[in-house]
Amino acid sequence: MPTLYHAPNSRSSSIVTLIEELGADVEIQEVTVTRQDGSGGPDPRNPHPEKKVPYLVDGEEKIRERGAIVLYLTDKFPEAGLGPIEGQPGRGDYLSWLFYYQGIMEPVILLQFAGLSHPVLTASLRDHGTMTARLAETLETQPYLLGENYSAADLLCSSPFLWAPDLMPDNKAIRDWVARCADRPAVKRTVEREKAAA
Repeated sequence: MPTLYHAPNSRSSSIVTLIEELGADVEIQEVTVTRQDGSGGPDPRNPHPEKKVPYLVDGEEKIRERGAIVLYLTDKFPEAGLGPIEGQPGRGDYLSWLFYYQGIMEPVILLQFAGLSHPVLTASLRDHGTMTARLAETLETQPYLLGENYSAADLLCSSPFLWAPDLMPDNKAIRDWVARCADRPAVKRTVEREKAAA
């Protein structure tokens, strides 16, 4: 059985939600991590090489980074229909959004949050406005990133705005999409569990 190493109220919370959405048989092991406020610390029970979360272990397979874990799990549990598998329509868009999140969205959001800007960064990663425009141009014509149906790409890409609403762009299409994603029963249950754990 796969095992997810998870710290409540962290990036791994979205993977806990995904596991529930998939109806997947995955064991969840809670560990502590170093927090931005200085609390927590490396947990010897956590096999992640940097003691971070999420970290998924499935037999000999060890997967880190949320986009990779999302892809691994949606391919492993395709019956849930949360991500097109190889050969299905929409696979290219799905992969593009997962990698866009990991390679563009999260770094750009972190740079914006930290108040850092440099021409080299914006030329390579793009800037916050460009990232917002990319989301908006998709969401102004359809309710979800892949069209009419919610996918794990929506779960991943909406996650920073659910975690820190102050980071949400001032765009109606994006705000409405985040609200639709937040309204998912699995998202609500994760939020409630983690409020209780805090």
